[in-house]
Amino acid sequence: MTGLETALPKQAWLWIYRKTLLIMGVSVAASVVATVVFMGTFSAGVNLPGLVIAIILPIALGGPMTLIFAIGTEKMRHANDQLGRLATLDGLTGLFNRRAFTAAVEKHCASPHRQGVLLVIDADHFKSVNDRFGHDQGDEALRDIAHALELTVGRRGLSGRLGGEEFGVYLPDADLGRAEGMADEIRRSINHIDFTPEGVACPLSVSIGGAYHNRPAPFRELYRAADEWLYSAKQQGRDRVALPQAA
Repeated sequence: MTGLETALPKQAWLWIYRKTLLIMGVSVAASVVATVVFMGTFSAGVNLPGLVIAIILPIALGGPMTLIFAIGTEKMRHANDQLGRLATLDGLTGLFNRRAFTAAVEKHCASPHRQGVLLVIDADHFKSVNDRFGHDQGDEALRDIAHALELTVGRRGLSGRLGGEEFGVYLPDADLGRAEGMADEIRRSINHIDFTPEGVACPLSVSIGGAYHNRPAPFRELYRAADEWLYSAKQQGRDRVALPQAA
């Protein structure tokens, strides 16, 4: 998502119609009650024309205004919801941006009884993609990698773009064995991306480093440890996973 959607979804319109009908129903009921009380107090009682007027006037006068107000309110709420989501997303890939990803990981890591693994994922030789095919194609490659992350990780963890060609995945409640399996699944899914800019096959690969915690830990500590293992993966030849050994 890179911009605001101005059209309201179907669910929003259903809410608008329900709200308008509810307000109009309450207004008509109040008008009828007031008319009956007034006519009973100051005249011989309510008659049919008076009752019809008591029903029609709130609908004719208040109906359009209520509908317009409800539409305006819902559009504002819809826009605010989108702005809130946009503030947490990376504009290119649609994944969490670094700030939102960091905050989500920090929140999970604050618990003293939780464990998890942070994976730091870096696209291999990415500068050559930009140099050969241009930054537009480089951006397309980043979107493809992000899509592969989303499909692979799904609801089993959090995915974010940390900056440039670097991504992060956090696996809550995972041990190193599970994390290694997930990391290799991610690596293989990116190997299988069919990236052919200008009709030229351009294989994509990533190197992955990870850090495990079973106690409260700040994001910067986990990131520093995972980045060291990422450097190890790069030094060993790239397109591989490097994690600490399970105790």
